[in-house]
Amino acid sequence: MSSSSSLRAVAALLFICNCLVAVSIATDFVKDVDIDEWGKEHVKVSEDGASLSLSLDKDSGSGFQTKEEYLFSRFDVELKLSPGYSAGVVTTFYLSSLGTKHDEIDFEFLGNVTGEPITLHTNIYSQGEGRKEKTYNLWYDPSEEYHLYSVVWNPERIVFMVDDKPIRVHNNHEKDLNLPYPTKQPMRVYASIWNGDDWATKGGSLKINWQYAPYVAHYRNLNITEYEQREDHPLTQEDKDYIEMVEEEHMIYNYCDAYEKELVRECDVPIY
Repeated sequence: MSSSSSLRAVAALLFICNCLVAVSIATDFVKDVDIDEWGKEHVKVSEDGASLSLSLDKDSGSGFQTKEEYLFSRFDVELKLSPGYSAGVVTTFYLSSLGTKHDEIDFEFLGNVTGEPITLHTNIYSQGEGRKEKTYNLWYDPSEEYHLYSVVWNPERIVFMVDDKPIRVHNNHEKDLNLPYPTKQPMRVYASIWNGDDWATKGGSLKINWQYAPYVAHYRNLNITEYEQREDHPLTQEDKDYIEMVEEEHMIYNYCDAYEKELVRECDVPIY
């Protein structure tokens, strides 16, 4: 995924963001992130600061977080997962604040055996409350090449995107349903790779095979674009059709079907 395509995506998706571009920041992995101490020897950063790799072996995983916090921005990263057998391996790209009442917006990639699809797990926490999981079997091999993953977060909605196309929309229902939504707590960007084989693949029945270690995830071109809010604009019909196609053909778990209706009242409200 080229940097020029990322710029085109920003322009094309302004209607989703409901906002005007203010500042776009290209993250320098040398200067702008902190490497997690627990796995710092498993992190490699390019000399120009444009790319970074995280690895997992039997000794440790690894991760990083941005030094700065952000509120209501678009977050883009190009990511290539570890190839081949990766059952039990969890690779992440997410936003989070701190504390027991934290907010969080998650991309989690759950590994699988060779030839089986990688699972993309998405979730949203607001004021410490989660239960917003939607999970998909990816329709491509995320280890063959870099793919662009994006979170658009503004006061009206959160949009999850893959390769410039929206796959999930979560709207703010604070006013109409009195439901929590992340509006007040700035969040940092986090990424990690770690051993989740007690749950990640087929409920934990498939474990990591350490003979294939190290498992390596490659990140590059982390861009954060801050926005100024303007009047609301709806998704296009093409976007709606694409989200519907992804849900019908690739979704394997929807929190709306898993909890009592009183706990998921937003699911009865049209998204668009």
